[in-house]
Amino acid sequence: VQLQASGGGLVQAGDSLRLSCAASGRTFRYAVGWFRQAPGKEREFVARISWSGSTTYYADSVKGRFTASRDNAKNTVYLQMNNLKPEDTAIYYCAADLETLVRTTAGSYDYWGQGTLVTVSS
Repeated sequence: VQLQASGGGLVQAGDSLRLSCAASGRTFRYAVGWFRQAPGKEREFVARISWSGSTTYYADSVKGRFTASRDNAKNTVYLQMNNLKPEDTAIYYCAADLETLVRTTAGSYDYWGQGTLVTVSS
């Protein structure tokens, strides 16, 4: 499966953005994780959504502000980001995981898209 993340941009603190992750190619049931990597920092887990969309899991740093959703008919997963903060500035990646267990380690994911840059100014 090929993944393409989009929707990043430059926003001010308190604004919202919605990222999209479009899948193409061979399709199968997969969970999707969102990760981010800020300059000089390691890639970190942000959110995960199950294949059905019924289960989501978030990093504490984004809980209550970010919401993952998906539309399998469109092969697209979304990350709604509200009340953005300067510390949310990073390149955001989506990744597919064939396992059903919740996993937050980047190395556990099987397929990755290219990132989309989110910059939040104060």
